[in-house]
Amino acid sequence: MATNSIAISKDVEAISFWQGAVVVLGRFFFALIFLFAAPNHFTRQTIALSASQGVPLASIAVPLSGVVAIAGGLSILLGYRAKLGAWLIVLFLIPVTLMLHKFWTVTDPMMAQIQMILFMKNVSMLGGALLISHFGAGPFSLDARREH
Repeated sequence: MATNSIAISKDVEAISFWQGAVVVLGRFFFALIFLFAAPNHFTRQTIALSASQGVPLASIAVPLSGVVAIAGGLSILLGYRAKLGAWLIVLFLIPVTLMLHKFWTVTDPMMAQIQMILFMKNVSMLGGALLISHFGAGPFSLDARREH
């Protein structure tokens, strides 16, 4: 009987390792888009594009949004205060999605379709960020290390 419970325990640990690895991979893939895109928020082109789309104080708001995206992305990637990092991503995504991907205002059908796709991509990432804000970083994270 004791042997069976050790075997079950080992199986649970093996499953937990692989589940943890999947969560780390998920955090990596989720954070990647924010960490890769954020440096563009410091370029004149991105600031000018945002200003042309009606972003108020674009010369301040766009670089600030880049800082928020980097902080949130790194927080989630490392699993350090990931719930807070996820809220930073939510804070980033809501105005970006509503101000820059207004597909309902675009008259060219091809551009409207592209903007709708980008809008929906952001909505899906918003859903992922909300899940992380609730469930946290999971195993193999700095948050998990702090709890032990």
